[in-house]
Order: sequence, then C-alpha cells, then structure tokens
Amino acid sequence: GAAQAVGDALGIDDVRAEVLPGDKAQVVAALRSQAHSGTVATVGDGINDAPALAAADVGIAMGGIDDAGRALGTDAAMHAAGVTLLRGDPLLVPQTIELSRRTSAKIRQNLFWAFAYNVIGIPLAAFGLLSPVLAGAAMAASSVSVVSNALLLKRWRPTRHNAAGGTR
Repeated sequence: GAAQAVGDALGIDDVRAEVLPGDKAQVVAALRSQAHSGTVATVGDGINDAPALAAADVGIAMGGIDDAGRALGTDAAMHAAGVTLLRGDPLLVPQTIELSRRTSAKIRQNLFWAFAYNVIGIPLAAFGLLSPVLAGAAMAASSVSVVSNALLLKRWRPTRHNAAGGTR
C-alpha cells in the first residue's frame, strides 16, 4: 500500500500500517523504547491518530482539501503533529523529509559562515585593523550572503519517487 511505498522510498525497513486505533500510541512507544530504533515517525490524518502523532519523534499529519472540497485530516491530528502536509498524498512524506534535511544543512552552513565572519572580523575591528565603515560593510555583506545562501532552497525540486521505491 501507500505506507509501504513511502517506506521503500525512504529506505525504511520497518513500516507499520493498518494498526488498530487503540494500539497506535503503544506501537510508537514500544518503537521509541527500543535501544537502536532511530527516529520514530508517524503519519496520520484522523482523531484516532493524534496520540500516536504526539508520541512519535516526528508526527506528520495529512491535511488540506480534496478535489471535492472536503477537508482532509482532523484538527486533533494536525495539532498533535509537528508537521502538517497540506495535501493528502502520502508520497509527499519523503519530499518533506528531504526538504527538512536540506534546510537543516543550510542552517548549519549559515551558522558556520556567520561564526567565521565574527571570529575574523571582531578581532580585526577590535585591534583597529578594520575601520568602522569597512566593518559595517563587511557585516552587511555577511548578512546578504547568509540570506542569499538560504534563498538557494527556493531552487530545490523534489526527487520524484515511484511506487516501487525508485526515483525518476
């Protein structure tokens, strides 16, 4: 089904689907308690998914509006989850994870460059080797470079996954 296709696309070996409503939070808690389970993510759209979404390391709620104008997902699921997808397509999950990883990498890059600027610029300015005008210009250039680097994320396009888990 769709859950296994998403799991295959992400390289996840242990996919649980069709779990009874009362057992969902228990399954998530059991997976989280395992010593080497890694990150536990739960995807759901109903009120009975809310406890499992809240218990997971990453809760992903499916929301939005379908083609007939009906609301997808419940408010309870969307409030319990850390992430809400605005379309009810489970294959958006791998794209969301990929974009999240790229965003985290950009944040680390920007922190590195901002730190490097300060490590170099502050001592130069403190010892009078950099005039206040040049220091201000360098600070502005640093800010522009960090923002420009972050804006590169707008060029990102998702890798499309097929039902067999391959990319196309």
